[in-house]
Amino acid sequence: MGFWILLAVLVAAALYAVGIYNGLVKARNGYKNAFAQIDVQLTRRYDLIPNLVEIAKGYMAHERETLEAVIAARNSAQTGLSAAKANPGDAQAMQQLAGAENALTQTLGKLFALAEAYPDLKANQNMMQLSEELTSTENKVAFARQAYNDSVMGYNNAREVFPSSVVAGMFNFAAAESLQIEGYEKREAVKVSF
Repeated sequence: MGFWILLAVLVAAALYAVGIYNGLVKARNGYKNAFAQIDVQLTRRYDLIPNLVEIAKGYMAHERETLEAVIAARNSAQTGLSAAKANPGDAQAMQQLAGAENALTQTLGKLFALAEAYPDLKANQNMMQLSEELTSTENKVAFARQAYNDSVMGYNNAREVFPSSVVAGMFNFAAAESLQIEGYEKREAVKVSF
């Protein structure tokens, strides 16, 4: 009789541990999926930038250095995104992406500030449309980043509370890093006023 009770307790404990493990896997997959949404929006952003620079080139011939800086920052951000995509949640990859995104946002800000001095560029329909799409994409990036960070927090909470922390430790569920872009909460989307 005692054997059967012990066996039932062991089976119940095993099933409970399996449930915790499955919950951790689901939470990890959730934040990876949320990062995929950031990937979609950032890729869209990166795709818009060369078109924006091409239009600006025709009007801002004397601002070649700024235009080249925008393309260089875009390429750096794409590299950061590739590293983050390979391992979403990795602290180093998230920091690299955040730094590259900060640099890109700063160079885009300079481009738009310079564009103010070129009335014909400001009035260009393609430039206005691309600027509007870029602003819309900035908003989508912000929403996707928030969803990702919420998923990371849920996953990290799940792996840190007892008894999940025991299962997480046994199966090497590493902590995930949120995507913190410096000053992002305070900044607004790229301002465009053509």
